[in-house]
Amino acid sequence: MNLITFSDRVSKILMVLAAVWAFALTFLILADIIGRNLFDLPINGTVEMVAASVVIIVFLQAGYAIRSRSMLRADFLVVHLPAGLQRVLLAFGYLLGALFFLMIITGGWEESIRSYVDGEFEGEGALRVPSWPARWTVIIGSGLALINYCVMAYLDIFKPEMLDSEVDPDAPQL
Repeated sequence: MNLITFSDRVSKILMVLAAVWAFALTFLILADIIGRNLFDLPINGTVEMVAASVVIIVFLQAGYAIRSRSMLRADFLVVHLPAGLQRVLLAFGYLLGALFFLMIITGGWEESIRSYVDGEFEGEGALRVPSWPARWTVIIGSGLALINYCVMAYLDIFKPEMLDSEVDPDAPQL
């Protein structure tokens, strides 16, 4: 299995996990709203769980968004340039994206380790949520995003033959 196939599979799995997580959160929020308004019985810690989950969901889906070319990009000027220059500029943008996620990893690495070792928690009162799952999801999601940006730059610059993990360019990707 090559790196491109591996990153595609991991991206899809994490995207599905994030979607299931978001779907489950809707039921938690709904139960909290119904309990709070109808029975005066809120679910303690809902705010803390949702706050931590939003960060986790975003970084679980980042790799898929990049690989499926769904990440936000402003290409209003680039589309008017020759195809070769477009590929080079897109690859440059992908490398800048990879650099951005590398900076997230290097900036958050020590805090992630410290958060786990010290048993850091967020929230006060009824429920305290551990911080390390969100911090490590940021690191892992950023690592996958970095890999996927490098894969995209490679594919745009070298245009290798269609791989097993690649789809027809006219079809929806991933």
